[in-house]
Amino acid sequence: MRTLRAIARLLHAIAHALRGWWIIRTKFQWMDDAARGREVERWARRMLQVLGIRLVVQGTPPGEGPLLLVSNHISWLDILTLHAARHVRFVSKAAVRHWPLIGTLSTGAGTLYIEREKRRDAMRVVHHMTEALRGGDRIAVFPEGTTSDGRVLLPFHANLLQAAISAGVPVQPAALHFVDAASGQASLAPRYIDEDTLVSSLWRVLRAPPLAAIVRFGEPQDPHGRERRGWALSLHADVMALRDAAQLEEDAPLSGPARPGTGT
Repeated sequence: MRTLRAIARLLHAIAHALRGWWIIRTKFQWMDDAARGREVERWARRMLQVLGIRLVVQGTPPGEGPLLLVSNHISWLDILTLHAARHVRFVSKAAVRHWPLIGTLSTGAGTLYIEREKRRDAMRVVHHMTEALRGGDRIAVFPEGTTSDGRVLLPFHANLLQAAISAGVPVQPAALHFVDAASGQASLAPRYIDEDTLVSSLWRVLRAPPLAAIVRFGEPQDPHGRERRGWALSLHADVMALRDAAQLEEDAPLSGPARPGTGT
């Protein structure tokens, strides 16, 4: 039964992804940025439902205006989860641009791409991020630079924080956590590390019992007087505290609809 349910979810997910591709190709050119953002949020929330994942938002998601969001990084599901809570532009590795279907969806959502193996490319991306932030965009980064299993938090790279300092915009920490929706216990099904592939990770999620994706938002922090390396260390501690705070609530089973900002 678990395999049959997984196959049904997979087919539904493919259909929903194709719908997103069609919307980007046919409608996005006629939408302003706000309308595109709302469409991305709706699409992401629906995709989480299709995958059997309940969204739980704790704290207050980013508001209007320019902001840099920093979060821990566990899985390809992180982007879906954050988009569902609040549309932001992501900084992602350049290879994603060329992935079939996913590349179109990612580009349509406003992703900025970085060649991680080229140190000089970080400077180019910081420049583009700075301009986008000055233009009022919300941008999200994963300063760990790679995924972890969620039980540890890797050191934060400081380079991309320079964009917030240069643009004079706040940085908001956030923490992601995936749990079994019935028990509240941490789930490793979404992990995407070491020998995991996108296909194997997706299949684990599809076969898993219903999951909950918890995103806990902290308070925005003023950039003035900040130095990027020191700020990276401070934000690392903040994200760890947010993650630990979300874990403290695992003992209570998660039930009922989740609404942004309610913590339920």
